[in-house]
Amino acid sequence: MTPTSSLERLTHGIARAQEHWHGRAGQRRAGREIAFTIALHREAGAPGTSVARAVGERLQWPVYDQELVERIANDMGLRPALVESVDERSRGWLLEAMEGFTLAPGASENAYVHHLVQTLLSLRAHGHCVIVGRGAAFILPRDTTLRVRVIGDEKDRIEAIRRRLNLTPAEAQRWVEETDRERLRFNKDHFRKDPRGAVHYDLVLNTSRWPVAECAGLIVDALGQLERCAAGVERLAATP
Repeated sequence: MTPTSSLERLTHGIARAQEHWHGRAGQRRAGREIAFTIALHREAGAPGTSVARAVGERLQWPVYDQELVERIANDMGLRPALVESVDERSRGWLLEAMEGFTLAPGASENAYVHHLVQTLLSLRAHGHCVIVGRGAAFILPRDTTLRVRVIGDEKDRIEAIRRRLNLTPAEAQRWVEETDRERLRFNKDHFRKDPRGAVHYDLVLNTSRWPVAECAGLIVDALGQLERCAAGVERLAATP
């Protein structure tokens, strides 16, 4: 994918996310039922964002990945690049304290996590969206969230990063290993969860076995089943 097409997709995604944010808020104020949200966690190098966007296209739901960083940066009054520097990274209190002298005010890991949690809870209230990473599977309530983990064989994930970032195999392996470690520390430090545990998810999909389109179909099917179960429970509860 060319840089231009990637930027165009991000611009379109942000516009769609903003439309969703304001439109769903109006529906919620009107008293309509809160809908499901999909929280998708992914291993480094697995096509989690591609799966999320395929699901979003099928459901006509907005996808919050880089769009989430853009929104938090706007709320914090910071440049997106500063927020990206702490996005899903756990840098340690000493390093953060030292960098506090050079970073813009508010551009700290703890400040980012505070805004992240508030944003995720607001998205949950609106419903009808797909959220990629950022601990959403651990923050959002399981009753209204389909929690998905996207994984892949290590060799496939390394090769995907090698091609995407134009790295050597050794460099790609280091990138995958370091990114996985940073995401692990981030989730453990802030949410006290190990993202590798299958118990945290409703669905775990191996993209070395299932292509993106098939993964999207399985997620949409699982969502439909959860929604039908929830509707059945509500009908039973409403029966005199």
